[in-house]
This record gives sequence, C-alpha cells and structure tokens, in this order.
Amino acid sequence: MSQARLASCIPLPLEHRTLVSVVEKAKDWALMHGVGMRDRKHFTKDAIQIAPFVLLPSPFPKTEFTKAIELQPILNELMHKVAHDDEFLTNTLQNALQVDEFTANLFDIWVKVRDEGMAQPISLGMLRSDIMLESRCPHTENQCAKHTPYCSWKQVEINSIASGFGHLGPVSREIQSYILRQLGQAELLKNMPENRALSGLCSGITEAYDLFGVPGSVVLFVVEEVSYNICDQRFHEFEISEKRPDIMIYRRTLTEIYEEATLNDKKQLILDGHTVAVVYYRSGYEPAQYPTAKEWDARLRVERSTSIKCPSIHYQLAGTKKVQQALAAPGVLEKFMGAGAATGRVRDIFTGLYSLDFDESGERAVDMALADAERFVLKPQREGGGNNLYGADVREALLRMRHSRERAAYILMERILPPLVSGYVVRPGAAVPPPLTDLVSELGIFGVIIGTKDKIYCNRQAGHMLRTKLADANEGGVAAGLGALDSPFLLDM
Repeated sequence: MSQARLASCIPLPLEHRTLVSVVEKAKDWALMHGVGMRDRKHFTKDAIQIAPFVLLPSPFPKTEFTKAIELQPILNELMHKVAHDDEFLTNTLQNALQVDEFTANLFDIWVKVRDEGMAQPISLGMLRSDIMLESRCPHTENQCAKHTPYCSWKQVEINSIASGFGHLGPVSREIQSYILRQLGQAELLKNMPENRALSGLCSGITEAYDLFGVPGSVVLFVVEEVSYNICDQRFHEFEISEKRPDIMIYRRTLTEIYEEATLNDKKQLILDGHTVAVVYYRSGYEPAQYPTAKEWDARLRVERSTSIKCPSIHYQLAGTKKVQQALAAPGVLEKFMGAGAATGRVRDIFTGLYSLDFDESGERAVDMALADAERFVLKPQREGGGNNLYGADVREALLRMRHSRERAAYILMERILPPLVSGYVVRPGAAVPPPLTDLVSELGIFGVIIGTKDKIYCNRQAGHMLRTKLADANEGGVAAGLGALDSPFLLDM
C-alpha cells in the first residue's frame, strides 16, 4: 500500500505574502533564541546561522506519543541491564569485533577496565529512543476503514552516546509557537506538548555530580575539534551554570584530555588541578574522532577513572546496532525483562531486524535483501547519522560483501514508511518563500537513568525532540544538514 498522509495543523498552502512575512520573522526569532548552528562551509567561531526548521509543527497521534513517553523508563532499564550483562555483550558482539576495528577498540577498553576492576560502578545514561510511525498496515482495506492511517510506531534505534538536541528540541516548540501566534492560530498551542528536555537532561548531570560527592569537583564535556552544533551543547552548559553555579564545566577534546588530564593514585581524573566528577561525551562515537592512538589512550584514561561517565564504555557498547538486532530475537527480551506485559510492549515496537552473520539465518537475510533491497536499510555499528545504506546501495553492498567477513559488521533492518505531511522547511541561505513539500518525521524520546549493576538511583523520561526531512530523503540528521528541527502537534486519533 502507499504511504498514509496526515493533515497539517492548518490549511496549506499559505498565501504568498503571509508566508514571506512569517518566514522572515521566524528566521530572526531563530537567530535571537539559539535555533542555530555554525556554518560548515564558512566556519567562524564569531557567527552562527539558523538551523533548518519546519515552519509548522508536524501532526503526531496523541495516543502513540503517550505510549512512547510511558515506555521510555522501561527502555532505560532494559539498556541498563544489557550494559551490565558481560556475557551477553561478549556473545552478541563477537562476530562484529572481528571485522569492525572501531567497535573492537571500544570493546578492548571495556575488557581492560573490567578486568582491573572498575573504579566507578555508577553510570549515567542519557538516552534517546528514536521512533517512527509505521504507515503500512496489515489490516485489509475494509478493516483499515475502522483504524487510523497507521498501526503503531516502530523503534529506529536507541542512542547511548552524544544524544543531542536537548536544547534544540524544546526551542523548536517555542519557535513554532511564535509562528502560530503570528498566523493568528494561538488556540492551537494546546496541542503542542510541553518539552523540558534541556532541564531534564541537565538534572541528570547534576544528580550524578551530587552522587560523586566531592566538593569543588568539575564536569567535563568531551567535544569535537570543531563543534558545529554549538547551540545545543552550550545551552546545556548555560542551564547547569544557572541552576548550579557551584559546578564548573570544562570542554576538552580527546586530544586535549590526553595532553592535560591525569590519574592520581586514587584513580581520580585530574584536570587543571580539579577532580572530574562527571564526563559527558558529545564526541567519541565515530572513528574520525580518534585520529591517532592518543585519543584512544585518552578514552582509556577516562574509563579507568572514578569519574561518572555518560556514557560508560559498556553503555556505548549496549547502544550498537548489533545489540539492537539481538534484542529482537525470540526469547532475548524475556531474559532481561521476564515474561510480563512490559516485555510485549517493547517487542511490539521492533521492526524486522536481521543478523548478517555467516549462518543459516544470515544467508536468508542476505537473500531476502537482494530480492527486494528497497524494503531494507543496511546499518553499521555507528551512531551520529549518515552511515546507513538504502535501496540500490543495499544490494550493491551485499553483493560486494556476500562472501566477506565484513558483512558481520552490519545488521539488516526493515525500512519504516511513516505517514506523509505537507509543510515548509526553512533553511539558511535558501530562497524565500520555501516550497511546499512532502515531509516525514522521526520522534526522539529522551531518558535519564543513573545506577550501578545492582541499584538504580533514578530512571525517568526527560523530554523529546522531532526531526523532519523531505519524504524522498534517506538520512535525516539535522547536524549533518539533512533534516530539520520540528515539534509534534498532537492529534486526537
């Protein structure tokens, strides 16, 4: 069946003069409220440009949004248990480790710190579960007349490191609220859910800081050499500074950590004479961020320390695509969650996930993808966007890797087809007014969990973000320039 369609929150298209006026106002509002990023083509630390954003909030069924919010603490706990199951992580990743050097390096660090005895048993997880509505429906046409134009939402992935948009998620709601007011549609704001992602995530850092319990200690943000997504990162710092002026925040690259940070005889991480209480990674999730052995040495030094890591190395391993695929296999969720109703709710969100290992099931998966490549996405063990293969590229890659061990570094996932909605995407430097185009959205639900293997100190849902892209685009990362900021407009359906 073709993709379903959801109606925009107000009738479109907008009248030309109205559209031009509201876009210009919105662009100025964006620049003055931190809806921005640094320009990749003409980089300077002295300027930002608007981040791409959708002019109007995108429709999302209220019942499905509520289900996602309620399920996030369950997913938090599942990830926490997975991260602390040594045998499961080892068995699940063993084939990928033979062909994926990056994951193998992370795994080696985990083994080293585990075998010498972890200096800090507490982990801070600031997770983001990314989901899409599935518009393909298994019901017959007559049955579908009694249903909404989708059946449920499906999980795309869980991000366990550098789960961004804690600021850009909430501020997307604010800019679209401003736009609706300018269009005389203030009564629609009640359909836009409150979003406290920034304060919710930052409170996770401050709660971990308090658990560390060393007065005068600091928080360390691990950042890239060049941070294009600067507003999202800095607003976390601004929020912590405002709420907890006693907490000093440092920003360092992995290279700078290698050069400047040391471990004392108590395995405390020392930076500029201060003990580091919490290390929050906004970098370290892709190979290019470890250009030399120095960066890997720095990561090992941090992991060996008493600092509370977000994420700890085993949390990052738990966020790999191979683990996601393994959790969808029969009986695996029951191992971690038992056989209760919550297990069924989690299993319902999985789309088709298939191993590409050299066994009978892996061969079936390869044959299935080669027969109908458009149905699938080929995913490596990476976070950060821009790594997946689609359509003809899936077929080409599998033909190339069919008899190579390299294929074990990937998983195969059934492609999700979310409902379409018409809308306007405002981009920096683009023509005004923007064209009316078909869009699709991906919702991210944030979660915070703090705990040891045996004790959980806090576990909660912590806000959301919505990314929207052109319907014919494969990837949707905003920081990569492919998607646009958005927020949900909840429908009673």
